[in-house]
Amino acid sequence: MRKIIHVDMDQFFAAVEQLDHPELKDKSIAVGHDAERGVVSTASYEARRFGVHSAQSIQVAKRLCPQLIIVEPHFQRYKEVSAQLHAIFHDYTDLIEPISLDEAFLDVTENKPGIELGVDIAREIKQRIKDTTGLTASAGVSYCKFLAKIASDWRKPDGLTVVHPDKALDFIAQLRVEKIWGVGQKTAEKMHMMGIFTGADLRQMSLSRLQQEFGKMGQVFHDFALGIDNRPVISEWERKSVSCERTFEKDISKQADVTIHLYHTVLELVQRIKKSEFEGRTLTLKVKFQDFQQITRSITVDHVLRTKEAILPLAKQLMHQVDFSSHPIRLIGLGVSNQKDTPQDHQRWIQLELDFEPWSVNNPQNKSLL
Repeated sequence: MRKIIHVDMDQFFAAVEQLDHPELKDKSIAVGHDAERGVVSTASYEARRFGVHSAQSIQVAKRLCPQLIIVEPHFQRYKEVSAQLHAIFHDYTDLIEPISLDEAFLDVTENKPGIELGVDIAREIKQRIKDTTGLTASAGVSYCKFLAKIASDWRKPDGLTVVHPDKALDFIAQLRVEKIWGVGQKTAEKMHMMGIFTGADLRQMSLSRLQQEFGKMGQVFHDFALGIDNRPVISEWERKSVSCERTFEKDISKQADVTIHLYHTVLELVQRIKKSEFEGRTLTLKVKFQDFQQITRSITVDHVLRTKEAILPLAKQLMHQVDFSSHPIRLIGLGVSNQKDTPQDHQRWIQLELDFEPWSVNNPQNKSLL
């Protein structure tokens, strides 16, 4: 049986800022750029009590929490702490799949110290993170990535939860379908019309019906409802694309402004391509308008795109296809993709939330090889 751990740092960016600046401890803070279109990267738990959350507009966050302190992000510092975390992880296994700076999957089925129980490894990792960085982490332990991720989210902050294989079906049965990976708003609405509201309801549906209604995702939903997730922990990812985008303080609609911003976006993209040594042949333009409508345009060529001279004419060609004369632009993005011999994309995780009681590590009945 596999032993998978998902480690997720608690309020990572905000926690680092509070650690480095003791005067911010126990204060409502949000990490982000304090501007008209600034976005919250991470909010402290004190701020979250007022409804402040990541990906929220800074302006909305300040209205919800008038005493909110906005802290500019220090990404180099976050990367340094992340490197400390991974050094700890590597003491237990080299099968580590980073999801972001502050979370990762670990396959500890065969681990370096030879510790039998995955939960003991998770507990040890949490303590070492605390001793090394001064920060807390939450961890989930199960036999697959799907359930380990869910478990790590439940008892935040500083939580440790096990989903035992013997209890997995009961655990999943109570899930609202909205909380299952891959189920967005429209899919949830469609499931509701089919009478599917929980994991238990989903389990009652035949595979053929799910595939008929949801295509390839029907197999995924069917497997998750049965507690099946055989995806491996992948320690190395092959980059599929390089991209960058610019959100403007004020919307732009003049041709001169668009040309200037497009030029600078190309320069930034070229720098990122050079740094990553990426070789792609498809250029994609993303434009988001004032009303948040978004369009993309792409073009593929028979040569590698890596220089300003190669990319800028194509970017202008794509932008010529966009009518912004009466539709102001708030964001421009450019990306290069389509490497030769690119392997199949791996599925990524999104944040999941639960509203029911899972199987806690504190319950002795749940202690086993996990």
